Amino acid sequence: MAVDAALIELLVCPDCHGEVEYKDRRHLIICTQCGLHYPVRDDIPVMLVEEATRPAPRGSGRNAGA
Repeated sequence: MAVDAALIELLVCPDCHGEVEYKDRRHLIICTQCGLHYPVRDDIPVMLVEEATRPAPRGSGRNAGA
């Protein structure tokens, strides 16, 4: 079971109020504006800034500059 598409349309990022999109395979809701990643647990979006993660900038991983 996945998060209902109608629910995703109603949600906004609680940090910047940007639109969000659901990444089903990754179980994440991602803000299209600020990039915060919100977890989805048991098909329930956890839209709390305290639970969100910000991905590392591209090129900053272990192989950056290699």
